[in-house]
Amino acid sequence: MSRIVVPVVVAANDLFDGDPVWMTPGGNWSRSLADAEVIGDLAEAQARLAAAMAQADRVVGAYMAEVRPGPFGPVPVDFRERVRARGPAPFALPAQAAE
Repeated sequence: MSRIVVPVVVAANDLFDGDPVWMTPGGNWSRSLADAEVIGDLAEAQARLAAAMAQADRVVGAYMAEVRPGPFGPVPVDFRERVRARGPAPFALPAQAAE
């Protein structure tokens, strides 16, 4: 497992539609990374992750994602998180295009 570097956000997928979601300061979920709670303390981040995992009726696959401060909210450090924050890719795979 890679080393966790703060600051982080808690990310997951919505249980019902699979959309990427981020935990807000109130413990709710948002589809906008800009609404995410940026956590600068590793112990607090682990507690928030545990709280997210306890919400198995709302989200799946919760994890901590490293971010850096940006002018409009947190900016993902990892390529995967940058893709997730942008939303679905604007193209269809060949099998999907035929449907």
